Amino acid sequence: MNRKRIILLFLFIGVFGLVKSQQIDPNLKTKGYFSISHPLFTTDANGISYNFDHQYTVSFPMGINILKSKTIAYSFEFSPTIKRVNGISKETNFLFHPGIIFRRPNNFNFLTRVAFETSGRFGYTFVFNKVYYKTNDYAYWFSIPVPFRFGNYAPASVGLGLQLGFTF
Repeated sequence: MNRKRIILLFLFIGVFGLVKSQQIDPNLKTKGYFSISHPLFTTDANGISYNFDHQYTVSFPMGINILKSKTIAYSFEFSPTIKRVNGISKETNFLFHPGIIFRRPNNFNFLTRVAFETSGRFGYTFVFNKVYYKTNDYAYWFSIPVPFRFGNYAPASVGLGLQLGFTF
């Protein structure tokens, strides 16, 4: 793990602790979450690449949601990515993914996120999210992320994924 990733990890832990310990606005609530994300496919000027064809990529998004009201929240997501190619697995990317959650009725959410990757790519992601089981302490959900990426001398791309997670 390089120095930037260690600094981001400590920053994440510090922000989470600060937000959890101090409620500046009594209407604000904070929730943490952890998930696993599988890109299904990505398409660009070179064609379509499927995740399970000649490689396997998986990400582990985790973050903090700051619930402003019943209709809007802010989210800060950090996501390391592991890729397996030809029998070799390694961490290939780290994504900082802040955004806004538009909370809708019936446990449905729409998220807009900006994306900054250590791979040199950047862009935005639209996420369609549905909570399928909720208790007083936890919520289990699935999401369909649609990432748009640019930069790093690569053609613009758009993808589709599946993300499963829980909020605590």
